[in-house]
Amino acid sequence: MEATATDPQFTHIRIVLGIVLGLALTTLLKGMAKFVQHPGRDRIYGVHLAWALSMFILVVHFWWWQYGLVRVHPWSFTAYAFLILYVVVLFVLCTLLFPDDLAEYSGWRDYFQSRRPWFFGIMAVLYLIDFVDTLIKGRPYYEHFGIEYPIRNATYIVLCLLAMRVRAEWFHRAFVAFAIVYELSWIYRLYDYL
Repeated sequence: MEATATDPQFTHIRIVLGIVLGLALTTLLKGMAKFVQHPGRDRIYGVHLAWALSMFILVVHFWWWQYGLVRVHPWSFTAYAFLILYVVVLFVLCTLLFPDDLAEYSGWRDYFQSRRPWFFGIMAVLYLIDFVDTLIKGRPYYEHFGIEYPIRNATYIVLCLLAMRVRAEWFHRAFVAFAIVYELSWIYRLYDYL
């Protein structure tokens, strides 16, 4: 039996997810607005700003995707818990990008590089959670993504583990550029490709 958009259980789940996702978006938007509010206070670091854009895309994508949860029925607490864990991890990643202040750091580059192992370690965990969450929804659901899905997640996990250790600017620029372009391509092919 398929749930409907008016199913109380589905509505409850969407509300809880929406609250946490809203906080994640708020964190990103407030953080990016600081660059406009105080343009001379701290020098912008392109890699950091690009990861903020990448996280914005991920959060918006997840928010769009969650409407498809109307097809999940009946709900188990395990499936619900993994979704909550997923959005909490998204929120934590957004929070890591924009601390309350930079007083301990010489700027955004210094901050991002010092938090790099945390940011990419947590991002690797996000892609592991995504694997488990997708499998919880059933083998047919997992398989409808095709072979690209496990390759995609495994590649992101490996790149995140490398990013935890590698300080090279070229690597981080290439990784974030790849992440943005690939995610936009993935979204297009999942939802808009005719």
